[in-house]
Amino acid sequence: MTTPPVAVLRDDLDAERHRCYLESRYLAIDTETMGLKTRRDRLCLVQMCNEEGVITLVQTRNYQAPRLREVLESTKVEKIAHFARFDIAAVGHWLGIGIQPVFCTKIASRLARTFTDRHGLKDLAAELLGIEMNKEQQSSDWAADQLSDKQIAYASSDVIHLVALRQRLEAMLIREGRLEMALACMAFLPQRVALDLAGWEEEDIFSHH
Repeated sequence: MTTPPVAVLRDDLDAERHRCYLESRYLAIDTETMGLKTRRDRLCLVQMCNEEGVITLVQTRNYQAPRLREVLESTKVEKIAHFARFDIAAVGHWLGIGIQPVFCTKIASRLARTFTDRHGLKDLAAELLGIEMNKEQQSSDWAADQLSDKQIAYASSDVIHLVALRQRLEAMLIREGRLEMALACMAFLPQRVALDLAGWEEEDIFSHH
């Protein structure tokens, strides 16, 4: 099957991609914002890719996006993200929705790959898939009216490998007997994000001190 081209849409999914994603088993997601402070730095882009390699970039402006919201909120579609804590916070604050179920490849990596402290997406792609990712556009103006070809390529690369990475990391977690622990951590992410948005993002409330 030929992989369809990347679609760059304004404000919401179109009917075709909305239907496609609701029928998917997995949906890799990522977000681009104006910065790293969720309540200050607005959500500019939501990128998605399902197990069939259908990639869509939605430039968010009015934050209504009923089709996008339905897809992200669907409990029948597992969302996959790298450092899902940030992405859940971004869509939670700016779109007013919760995301479940979620598989976070960063949490999975930290629990499965204890032989290293390199848990970035670029590191995972290189080690587990043999793919070198270009992160040149990581810090760029994602609020631009027209995304550049380099920005589109970067945003696409951040989601296209996540389904494959999920499979590899799940196998490692099973091998190490830590899958149940990982899934429990991921199930707790909405509560962790709620703490972040309520002002406890820098504090470990479980710490003795």
